[in-house]
Amino acid sequence: MHALTALVLAAEAGGEEKSKTVFYLFGGLLVLWAVVLSGLGMSSASFPATVGAKRGVIGLTALLMAAAMATAVITA
Repeated sequence: MHALTALVLAAEAGGEEKSKTVFYLFGGLLVLWAVVLSGLGMSSASFPATVGAKRGVIGLTALLMAAAMATAVITA
């Protein structure tokens, strides 16, 4: 209980709050990508068709996820 109280007090004493606009941008891009990807995946049984396309989808997804996670930590 003391640790929780100390954490709350430290958060209140943190000062000015950072802008979370960058996190909202990357989080929104990740959500948009997930919706587009699910639509493409459900409409085509062979999506993505080539090995290169699979790697591209995985790479873009990993990049967007890492960006959203990093901006969440940075703006926290």
